[in-house]
Amino acid sequence: MATENYKAWSNVSASTIAFTVCFMVWMMFAVLGIPIQKTLGLNETELGILQATPVLTGSLIRLPLGMLTDKFGGRVVFFVLMVSTIIPIWLISDGTAYWHYLVTGLFVGVAGGSFTVGISYCARWFPKDRQGLAMGIFGAGNAGSALTKLVAPKIIKAFGWAMVPKVYAVGMAITALLFWMFTFDNPKHREGKSVTVGEQLAALKDPKVWKYCQYYSIVFGGYVALALWMTKYYVAEYGFSLETAGLLAACFSLPGGVLRAIGGYYSDKYGAHTTTWWVLWISMIFLFFLSYPQTDLSILTANGARTFHIGLNSTVFTVLMFSLGIAFAIGKASVFKYISDDYPRNIGVISGVVGMGGGMGGFILPIMFGALVDLTGVRSTAFMLLFGIVWVSLLWMYWTEVRPVKLERGSPTAQQATTL
Repeated sequence: MATENYKAWSNVSASTIAFTVCFMVWMMFAVLGIPIQKTLGLNETELGILQATPVLTGSLIRLPLGMLTDKFGGRVVFFVLMVSTIIPIWLISDGTAYWHYLVTGLFVGVAGGSFTVGISYCARWFPKDRQGLAMGIFGAGNAGSALTKLVAPKIIKAFGWAMVPKVYAVGMAITALLFWMFTFDNPKHREGKSVTVGEQLAALKDPKVWKYCQYYSIVFGGYVALALWMTKYYVAEYGFSLETAGLLAACFSLPGGVLRAIGGYYSDKYGAHTTTWWVLWISMIFLFFLSYPQTDLSILTANGARTFHIGLNSTVFTVLMFSLGIAFAIGKASVFKYISDDYPRNIGVISGVVGMGGGMGGFILPIMFGALVDLTGVRSTAFMLLFGIVWVSLLWMYWTEVRPVKLERGSPTAQQATTL
């Protein structure tokens, strides 16, 4: 008979693989969107909407999925979720009009809700001091975004883009079967008898939850948005082929997924606040440099006008994106460490709310990226926007977490200070 420790790690392993496949599917339009854009003659805003459509469904469904996970357990919810996406994935290959891809994308987006199910399912199998690591390992499934950028262009080159959804549909079916075979259930982890729907929804009134949504909207929402946008960015900004652009874009997506486990380790060791605080500061520095547009500067000299080019070449840009991916990976884990620390009884619903907030960031940002390019013609406006969001997050964290602690240490009456 399997021990509890074996069950715990088997669940984490199987869930991580399943989440990786789900994330590959969720990010499919990051690559498919480019040939579809050429075929249909879409502008940048329309491309952003197409890429973001699955993210919308995957975001909105996270709260109800979190509630279902708390009530029925993660194993059955995760399995049903994967099975429900197989047919919509396959149907993408039969699309001929823009609205076809938008509709199928909405149904395929259900795969993105797997994060809320899996994070709660895995965390409950571990003690509190190891939950950060467990959630970080599971969250490494974000690397599915990188795998899509590596696998999909090769399939497109060999068989055409319509083959990608078919391959992914078969892969999802096989993954769902293997997941069911290698995972276990524990009725003690279900909160259905003790937590009502009203109690679960009461989490929406907690301002701390919305603060964590803000943090997650950048470390996860920003990650999703850039994972969707970077392949197109490399093609348009640097003139790379789709296959090369996908490979370089994976340099951001891969660490942003795989290294999430390290974020869980640091969060267990140093705490959620300290880890998130430094992640946001480091991210803002990287985004500052990424925001600078390609510029030709003309200077009048004694010998006439001289023109200098200022801008990031593809190598420096890729290094900065790789570094930003590492920061986001650590931040995604540290934000969820807040949740396991503050809401151990209803991790599912809280992770659903925060995941929804982060996912909505991943839905809105690609559309804004496209709109900004159509409006200004400057592609680095995407990073300017993210820089501003990080700045807001840092201000919020300072006033609600850093400043109250300083006041408490400096004044005996400061405990009366209002905090969120």
